[in-house]
Amino acid sequence: MGWAVVGVSGLWGAGAGAFVPRLAYRLSVAAGEPWRDRCPEGHRIGGWLGPARCPEGGAYGPGSALVCAVTALACAALALATGARPELAVWLLLAPAGVLLTIVDFRVQRLPDVLTLPLAALAPALLGAAAVLPEHAGHWRTALLGALVLGAGYFLLFLINPDGMGFGDVKLALGLGAVLGWYGWGTVVLGTFAGFLLAGLYGLALVVTRRATRRTAIPFGPFLLAGAYAGLLMGAYAA
Repeated sequence: MGWAVVGVSGLWGAGAGAFVPRLAYRLSVAAGEPWRDRCPEGHRIGGWLGPARCPEGGAYGPGSALVCAVTALACAALALATGARPELAVWLLLAPAGVLLTIVDFRVQRLPDVLTLPLAALAPALLGAAAVLPEHAGHWRTALLGALVLGAGYFLLFLINPDGMGFGDVKLALGLGAVLGWYGWGTVVLGTFAGFLLAGLYGLALVVTRRATRRTAIPFGPFLLAGAYAGLLMGAYAA
């Protein structure tokens, strides 16, 4: 039963990941610009969902095969750590959004409100539904407090150094705080620390390889997400 859940979760991740490239392409624009509605060849894109391919057959956006593989592995690892508990359904719904946000932020250093705000609302709402089901392993009240505490913490960092942290990171922290808080304050601390550690290592690697300076801005959202993912895996496994 356990490996069946892992396999189904991986298949879900691969299927959901197939929709990410088109969304990432459409959303990867600078602040104030309209979402892209045409492919690189100039053809109108019919909607938000579907493969990232022009009518003439050319692919656009990030590589579909790689995105599907990454999303599938992420979902399978979540299933392996969580097991068949109710909160797994929440993790599987949110994981593709995390992959999408990572791609967009790396491309344009922006976390669109159209993604971060629904995540901030959906994460505690879905966890509230999971909390009423039997055999869940988390705490909804701590999830709510985690969202507030992490969001407030990042907002304070934004006020102190707005050039070093975007307001999109603050809004993303609300949803991730709920996810991490589900498994307790230790998971919140672990996931937050991991995010800063990964961002620091990435920045250091850029400086050492002379691809950036200490003043170069880097997208923090992907590392905030990666740290939260690592904390979530540890919290789920230990629960």
